[in-house]
Amino acid sequence: MPKVVRFYELGGPEKLKIEDAPTQEPKEGEVRLRVQATGLNRAELLYMAGLYFEQPKLPSRIGYEAAGVVEAVGAGVDKSLVGKKVATVPGYSMNQFGVLGEEAVVPRSVLGEYPEKLSPAEGAAIWMQYLTAWGALVHYGKVGQGDFALLPAASSSVGLAAIQIVKDAGGKSIAATRTSKKRKELVELGADYVIATEEEDLPARVQEITGGKGARVIFDPVAGPFVEKLAEAAAPGGIIFEYGRLSMQETPFPTRAAMTKGISLRGYSLMEFRSRPEIVEGAKKYVYDRLADGRFKLKIAKTFPLAQAREAYEYLESNAQVGKVVITV
Repeated sequence: MPKVVRFYELGGPEKLKIEDAPTQEPKEGEVRLRVQATGLNRAELLYMAGLYFEQPKLPSRIGYEAAGVVEAVGAGVDKSLVGKKVATVPGYSMNQFGVLGEEAVVPRSVLGEYPEKLSPAEGAAIWMQYLTAWGALVHYGKVGQGDFALLPAASSSVGLAAIQIVKDAGGKSIAATRTSKKRKELVELGADYVIATEEEDLPARVQEITGGKGARVIFDPVAGPFVEKLAEAAAPGGIIFEYGRLSMQETPFPTRAAMTKGISLRGYSLMEFRSRPEIVEGAKKYVYDRLADGRFKLKIAKTFPLAQAREAYEYLESNAQVGKVVITV
């Protein structure tokens, strides 16, 4: 029987259990994958703690982003998919379709092919990071030539994707990270500027970097009181996208900066367009083409075997990584 990862009570990675489960047969519109790798996301940490958009129905599987080979298809699904290498595009229910394990059943609609030259570990590190960043920076933010984009928590997989997307669009990325420890690596990975927020005055440095203009687009997963500093760093008419809440604190609305500079603050997630095929297909092609021709390069921080699922999530929690944490099967 295939091994899968489940949790039976809310909490952190220590609640995860690896156990045998019977092989599932895909239902109508579904496929079964032989999983080769699974990319980890902070969404799963929130999910297992009961703090995500979707509340887990215990016991629950976990995992959003798997790369694998299609083993079987349900009714209504093209049989030619069997044997193809695919990866799952996050945004579906982990209650119903958690993918962390040796086998996963998911809807056909969440599959995305990835360039042949990529490994399964790289295939599991694509869609959450690039589509999340694409939605805010390209689809909504329309980052373009000469724009400055401020990217807090820039060493995360989404942050690194954002750096590449800003560069591809002709903009300048300002990567923000807590200390100087990751500065050199962020520059090597494409950041135009790096600010260590615990060591430097963020708004002052942004003003210096931008020649007093400020950052037109800010793409922030931290939220909490930190948003006040982001608002100070924003350009007149700028926009702050909040796509996470790493601080786990209440986020005040920066009224003064909003009124004096006419800036906008909005919540954002991949879920906004995940169910709109006309947007998702174009976004997937945008990412696929740039991975295929080398404009985008994936950064795997560390890989773990399935038997070390707890340790993998603990490493993700530690914030020590630069790039994606992946479990290989």
